[in-house]
Amino acid sequence: MVKTKKMDEVRFAKLVKEFNALGELIRARQNEKQAVADEFDKEAARYKKGLISQKTILSSMEKSNKEFSKLDSELRKIISRANDFGTRAKKFASEQAPKTFRTELTGTKIPVVKKAKKKAKKKKAVKKVAKKTQGKKK
Repeated sequence: MVKTKKMDEVRFAKLVKEFNALGELIRARQNEKQAVADEFDKEAARYKKGLISQKTILSSMEKSNKEFSKLDSELRKIISRANDFGTRAKKFASEQAPKTFRTELTGTKIPVVKKAKKKAKKKKAVKKVAKKTQGKKK
């Protein structure tokens, strides 16, 4: 008796859940990055109005750049993990391809598929182009 494939829904649900969590984490880091940018813009506006010194804005700039760098590296790591989970989910889904069944008088069977023989490729003849000889002056 033949049996059809049954997908492990619990395993697939875990993959999708983790993938969604990584998506939310990416969005959270993007929001943090935007908050740092907004904060620096406010500091820059205060500097332009003359409310804070150049030393203060330079310090704020260094702090913001370090924070951007940290958030960018975290984002890259999270995106890499998300790509891995996406690949796993895609592979898992592709493993669910249906088996072919065939009914006969004796019952349902899985047909035997014969592999086709590979044909040898013919090599094309390469035409050689004669080199142009330089004409000799007489």
